[in-house]
Amino acid sequence: MRCVIARFPFDLTKNDVLDAMKGVKPEPVTGESVTIGRRSYPVKQVGEVITRQDRRDFSAGEVVRAMTALGFTCRLRPEEAPVPVGGAVQRASVLLGAPTAA
Repeated sequence: MRCVIARFPFDLTKNDVLDAMKGVKPEPVTGESVTIGRRSYPVKQVGEVITRQDRRDFSAGEVVRAMTALGFTCRLRPEEAPVPVGGAVQRASVLLGAPTAA
């Protein structure tokens, strides 16, 4: 399939991407990610490996579009655990005389 990443056309197949990412250790995911095999890779890492270009040369959206078209699962953001609103907030409420929620 023909994909344009960083203004350059690439003829990529799913097998080409799988072969290119074989043996590549995934970096920690902080933003968009692509699931290749059983591993999740940051989108920019995948783009750098398959295009051999610097990560600053292309956007994450270009790589997400190409990987989705090839049939890979892309996630926009990792799920974040909810931050508990206890502790300091409740203590401050008690000190200020506001009623606390149970």
